Amino acid sequence: QREKVGVMSQQASTSIVIFGGTGDLAQRKLIPALFELTYRKRIPDNLRIVCFARSDYTSESYREFMWNKVSEFRDLATHRDEWQEFARRIHYIRGNLGEPEGLGVLKEGLHKLDGGADIPANWLFYLSIAPWLFEPALRNMAAHGLADETSGWRRVVIEKPFGYDLKSAVELDSLVGHFFDERQVFRIDHYLGKHMVQNLLVFRFANAIFEPIWNRNYIDNVRITVAESITVEDRGSYYDESGVVRDMVQNHLLQLLTLVAMEPPNNADSESLRNKKVEVLQAIRRLDGLEMAQNSVRGQYEGYRREEGVPEDSITPTYAALRMDVDNWRWRGVPFYLRTGKAMARKLSEIVIEFQKPPHTLFPLMSDEEIPSNLLRITLQPNEGIHLGFQTNTPDTDMRSMERMNLEFHYRSAFRDFSIPEDYERLLQDALLGDAGLFIRNDHIEEAWKIVDPLIESWAESDVTPLHIYERGSWGPVAADELLARDGRNWLRRE
Repeated sequence: QREKVGVMSQQASTSIVIFGGTGDLAQRKLIPALFELTYRKRIPDNLRIVCFARSDYTSESYREFMWNKVSEFRDLATHRDEWQEFARRIHYIRGNLGEPEGLGVLKEGLHKLDGGADIPANWLFYLSIAPWLFEPALRNMAAHGLADETSGWRRVVIEKPFGYDLKSAVELDSLVGHFFDERQVFRIDHYLGKHMVQNLLVFRFANAIFEPIWNRNYIDNVRITVAESITVEDRGSYYDESGVVRDMVQNHLLQLLTLVAMEPPNNADSESLRNKKVEVLQAIRRLDGLEMAQNSVRGQYEGYRREEGVPEDSITPTYAALRMDVDNWRWRGVPFYLRTGKAMARKLSEIVIEFQKPPHTLFPLMSDEEIPSNLLRITLQPNEGIHLGFQTNTPDTDMRSMERMNLEFHYRSAFRDFSIPEDYERLLQDALLGDAGLFIRNDHIEEAWKIVDPLIESWAESDVTPLHIYERGSWGPVAADELLARDGRNWLRRE
């Protein structure tokens, strides 16, 4: 990390410009992440934060506003002095990004902070805005030359959703590509900033004992769960337009699938990593409407239609369970089961690798018994860790008495002197460095939409895939269990 800071320190002054500087993302994630990076001395002294919005603030009043907001989410009572030091970096510029003159005001303000229009400076623009504002923002940025790199690098960070379907994603990409070169564009999926997600690559490719068995010869199936215990809360009107597939499957779950299934890249540079992930998406079997219905389950938690902003007759799913197949040499015949939902039993993000059962039983088991499969569980949240289950003989018994034991590793207990950084901390730091390895390339987004668009279309026909209502605090509809039971498998719940 010191090397990274050193690289940034040698550059010209840099500004992070947050469009939507008074919004929820800035309050909950961006400003807290930048504060943590400053507190940990992970960013150089010449970095400033410029927040741009329509609200009537001065830099001084905005700093106080943000202190109050961030304090609602983080305990900053003992860090007031550190905040005061950090707040000197923050500047506020008022304007409307949807109007050409608004970004003229921004450009003038940036030049003033840099010390003049002829002074070399780097600008990172973070579009923390509603999707419908992307087009006017990008057009007005281009009109004022904010993408021009004559006097320093220019980068733009775009938050999901990356389109509403394949067609809109292609249109958005075409718009972005018209004004910015692909190397300037950083499409952010915060899930890729989670430490255990990054650790998947280290786990697979830095340990020689796993990669030889990471294939169809030894693995029976892969199960990926991203469960949320919360409901849609106050996001009902937005969520009802998107649904669980657009909100979670198209991005987060397919990202995890690619990290599990990708081939080893030749090296760890961003393009090599992203090439291998796209190859996985291209290998996922495409299904027609009837096949989609047979390999998916959609659900909606009880009471969703009473949420604020949700129509009384809404059929928007809040839960999805899917079977996917990766048709390549490594994974042919190994099913990947994905599930995600809101209002579930508890918050859990986990990847379970189930290995094949022993080919021959040597021990005198009962007629209806069999040796359980070895399970590798990679927990991404809330208690980041890795568990490897194996069989052992119970002491002072015959060979038929076995128990499953675990080899366990947990980050928080193993690295007590370290704190695991938040996802936005890592992603913001990488964007400043120009490292796109944890960001999404345009072809990845298009391949993901090609996979889920047919699913969304098949679910739109209510007579094809029924909408199952499930209880809040459960693990989803019974039909999701039946999806795996059909193949002789189960979800491995941990109540």
